[in-house]
Amino acid sequence: MFRRRSDKLEVLLAHPGGPFHVHKDDGAWTIPKGEAALGEDLLTRAQIEFEEEVGFRPESSHGWIELGSIIQKGGKTVHAWAFEGDLPESPPRSAKYQKFPEVDQACFFSEEVARRKLKPAQVPLLDRLRAAIKG
Repeated sequence: MFRRRSDKLEVLLAHPGGPFHVHKDDGAWTIPKGEAALGEDLLTRAQIEFEEEVGFRPESSHGWIELGSIIQKGGKTVHAWAFEGDLPESPPRSAKYQKFPEVDQACFFSEEVARRKLKPAQVPLLDRLRAAIKG
């Protein structure tokens, strides 16, 4: 998910849960993602995983931008899509950091900060998003 604030790009990243990641920050965040079954429609799986990890269904299934795939350090292939939207504010005027069902937290970051926080293998997805929304 991405949004534009004052003509600047912000992207939603998720911080993995569990004791292994509790003190990790830069290079540990990820796009919301999950695993697809063999032959499963990848966009449909991405939409389901987004809802499961972030806790809400995006308003529209239209306008998803295919960003291609990357291979992470451990060999896992990640197929990615982006869409423009925003998180519902709960409670109103709350802090940027929020709790979600399958991750410790999710937060919008400026493109610059997201490049530092993302797992290194996922950074090319930001380049692809930037190219897709400029064109």
